Amino acid sequence: MTSVTDPTAAQPQKVPDPALLDAGAEERAAQQTPFRRFCRDFFASPVASVAFVVLCCILFIAVFAPWVSPTDPYDLAVVDVMDNRLPPGSTSFDGSVTYWLGTDGAGRDVLSAIFYGLRTSLFVGVASGLIALLIGSSVGLVSAYYGGRVDSLIMRIVDIQLSFPAILVALILLAALGQGVEKIIVALVVVQWAYYARTVRGTALVERRKEYVEAATCLALPSRRILFRHLLPNCLPPLIVVGTVQTASAIALEATLSFLGLGLPITEPSLGLLIANGFQYMMSLQYWISVFPGIALLITIVSINLVGDQLRDVLNPRLQQ
Repeated sequence: MTSVTDPTAAQPQKVPDPALLDAGAEERAAQQTPFRRFCRDFFASPVASVAFVVLCCILFIAVFAPWVSPTDPYDLAVVDVMDNRLPPGSTSFDGSVTYWLGTDGAGRDVLSAIFYGLRTSLFVGVASGLIALLIGSSVGLVSAYYGGRVDSLIMRIVDIQLSFPAILVALILLAALGQGVEKIIVALVVVQWAYYARTVRGTALVERRKEYVEAATCLALPSRRILFRHLLPNCLPPLIVVGTVQTASAIALEATLSFLGLGLPITEPSLGLLIANGFQYMMSLQYWISVFPGIALLITIVSINLVGDQLRDVLNPRLQQ
């Protein structure tokens, strides 16, 4: 008798080749868009992801402060002086409002004041950072492209600028200009532009020796087009990182100046001015007037710095090796 066997049982199962699997993974990674690769690398860090979410929440609160704040802390028709220096969780004198973070010496809701203070601090930091970025990147590109005496002159000016402490330069300028949003932005721009200039110049010197710049020069393209259409886009990764870090530094410096009384006026308060307003009550154990704005300032600066550190790691290929 002949036994009938299953023809499929005798056939060995094929094991996938690991080399083919690796090749397929590399092919799928190569098909990803640069934006997807950037998002994958950026959100690979849990700390950076949390910092990014916190920063987005802070930006949302700052932009929509008039709509998300429980009260308007600078509307004289709403602020009641009878509610001054109430501890966190207290209700207003008429029982209509709950002050979750307490009130300050003028009866203003600390939580609402923090929301408005975030709006002012972020506006000053971002505006001064963008203006300083435009000026510094233009100066750095010109210095790297032309070289020679132009480069030496610009870099000596940058060295002189960076040799002075930033807060000292800002104090001198504000003592001469006075208080105001526009004036403190001017002071912060003067303090920051040299950092952008040095960063862009270092990157542009490397890009200046590459073939695409030589090809553009041989085609007799205008210098302005070579600078801003060819060199500048290749200098953006380190510029974005420096811009993020300098924005946090500008917010901290503005808070320091406002705390010293040389920053923004009382009608346009920032987090630094809120901290200064409650400093006189610290010894009487009314800590919430200064501590909560200080915590908000700390969270803002730390979240921006963490996002900037992760951007540096993602945009710098040498750190990924």
